[in-house]
Amino acid sequence: MPAALSSLDMPGWPLQNRFVASISPDFYLQWQAQNEERLLLREAGSPQPTERVLQSVWRHQRVRRDALRALDGQGVRVLHPGFWNKGAGPDFRGAVVQIGDAAPRSGDVEIDLVGANWRAHAHHTNPAYAKVILHVLWNGPAEPVVPCATLALEPHLDSPMAELQSWADSPLAEGWPAEFQGACSAPLREIPSENVRELLRQAALARLQRKARELEIRARHASWEQALWEGLFRALGYKQNIWPMQRLAELRARLCDGPPAPLPLQARLLGVGGLLRTETNGGNSHLRTLWDYWWRDRDNFSDVLLPRSIWSFHGLRPANQPQRRVALASHWLSAGNVIASIEAWFAAEPSPSPAALLERLQPPADDYWAWHWGLATGRLAKPQPLLGESRATDLAVNVILPWLWARGGVDGGAGDARRRAESLYLSWPAAQDNSVLRLTRQRLFGHPAPRWLNTAAAQQGLLQIVRDFCSHTDALCADCIFPNLVRSLAASAAAAPVA
Repeated sequence: MPAALSSLDMPGWPLQNRFVASISPDFYLQWQAQNEERLLLREAGSPQPTERVLQSVWRHQRVRRDALRALDGQGVRVLHPGFWNKGAGPDFRGAVVQIGDAAPRSGDVEIDLVGANWRAHAHHTNPAYAKVILHVLWNGPAEPVVPCATLALEPHLDSPMAELQSWADSPLAEGWPAEFQGACSAPLREIPSENVRELLRQAALARLQRKARELEIRARHASWEQALWEGLFRALGYKQNIWPMQRLAELRARLCDGPPAPLPLQARLLGVGGLLRTETNGGNSHLRTLWDYWWRDRDNFSDVLLPRSIWSFHGLRPANQPQRRVALASHWLSAGNVIASIEAWFAAEPSPSPAALLERLQPPADDYWAWHWGLATGRLAKPQPLLGESRATDLAVNVILPWLWARGGVDGGAGDARRRAESLYLSWPAAQDNSVLRLTRQRLFGHPAPRWLNTAAAQQGLLQIVRDFCSHTDALCADCIFPNLVRSLAASAAAAPVA
């Protein structure tokens, strides 16, 4: 059973209520554990994980990425795990993988429990599998007819399989009718809003602790500093470009070996990432300057260059283009004091503020990036900061506060540090809305949604409920136990004595 979540009386989360008082501090975690046990029971009849679990492990790269080796002994570098394919054909499309000393290749990845499934499922005669560049198994041996390298996941997991089985989730089902409410919607209407807010508060803290554990796992294999850098880079990549940004973070020490100025670092990050345009004519003096630095450096980094094809540009807002986010990262690396600055912000008295964190993370005005969205765009009508409030909020609730919470478990004053991190987390302003949150609010609360769903913690609580419950069911909420959780909460509220 996970440690009980602390109960805090935070702004926007009132707890002085006769119903809320009836909820134990670990009410949500008890139900979460029951749900995890139920999911594990589904696997109990099999001596090995299901392919769905392995697909989740692969998608999130829950492996020791710097130690991967194929069954033939060659090193394996996963530059991008690919995109989960729910239809016929290989499980992941468009992955980018480097095997041994060969150049990175783009292709598909097939996930099987054992190598023999390749032949048993007739993949060797199906042209849809012609572009598979890596066969991923639970364990060996490899199937001889497979025309590519084979990787066994079992020796490379970053956590025990029992933990990963409870962690593994599937994406929210696509195509759910937004007008249909979930099976938990009706019982939620029977509960006082204060109880629902407390339930979301506990779910949000469960999410904080999960993210903190993931950062702690990475810190054990690397360092606390490296874990934070990788988290920050991944957050700058958004869901489309998490893995190329992860790879740049993994190369941080090597990229920072040399001139600390922003421009040389920017040239290195963009060059290694394959993001420098080759056309230097047309009057773009900034691009020419970057190339002047990169020409001198690129031979030294020829073994780690990423193909441009690894990046996704489709559907991104101008401010979220990879080149712009890499430019922000180069300023952070050049400053050399970002982590110390975050720690100083956290220790500020009487209390750190979101505005103060944004000020510390915002680099000095950049003569080029303040006026351009990318390397091939025209000049903007007015300057734009490299980091906005919404992205700073995402960095805070998804990376920085979980990292500080995790560090509180190994540094002195653990209780105080963790309570402070939770306090900030629960009172942080809302992040940018997204389609998952909109659908979840509609399915749980109908339209319009309650006004009090206006904090980052409320959003995080909803996302944790999606992960723990909604992602394991369908649009009809078949076999979902969250409605029972809600009914149990309603019964507790009804039985509570009047103050």
